[in-house]
Amino acid sequence: MGEGALEEVRPDEGGEQVEARVDPPAEGQARQDEASGEGANLVLEAHGFDSRGGGLYYALVATEEHRRAAAGLSAACAILTVSDTRTAETDEGGGLLAAGLAGAGHRVVARALVRDEPAAVHARLVEWLGAAEAEVIVTTGGTGIARRDTTVEVVERLLDRRIDGFGELFRMLSFREVGAAAMLSRALAGLAGRTAVFVLPGSPAAVRLALDELILPELPHLLRELRR
Repeated sequence: MGEGALEEVRPDEGGEQVEARVDPPAEGQARQDEASGEGANLVLEAHGFDSRGGGLYYALVATEEHRRAAAGLSAACAILTVSDTRTAETDEGGGLLAAGLAGAGHRVVARALVRDEPAAVHARLVEWLGAAEAEVIVTTGGTGIARRDTTVEVVERLLDRRIDGFGELFRMLSFREVGAAAMLSRALAGLAGRTAVFVLPGSPAAVRLALDELILPELPHLLRELRR
């Protein structure tokens, strides 16, 4: 099968479920289909899915339609860097977040740097959550397993619901770049009331990965769901 092949489970004529793998269309054709404005179903059909695929097909259609409806939504964002060594001048991870979010059309309404102390992290997050100005909070730093890496524990106490898929996908993507060391990252995301919170490692490479591959592509869709 070609690179990027998709999988679909369909019932065969005897009622058994079978796996089918289909190659996506040529890149130029896919772009043309997506730009045609004829609906999400055309995009999926171009990848080998049709209504006979049942629930999987319609779930994919719904997701694509939700993303189209959310296109252009802008979030008010807050950025918190957690570090014992970085300063405002050397905060590369926070700078990447600010530039990336702003470049995608979102607004950075608050940015701060605190030491890797649970009380300091908790106080700043509670302040931002209480003000209810930021719809999205992104932290960087304190997600490892060292004794002073406590950002995860602080954030977990503030969350009402976890978005487990974020951490799972982040570690999967990290594995491709750093190998088994990806298991040591405890990056996570969740909801504190109606605020989305993303907890990222302090490494600029990890921040860039999470931002470019996960947060920015899905943030408008996430905002649409939070505002419903």
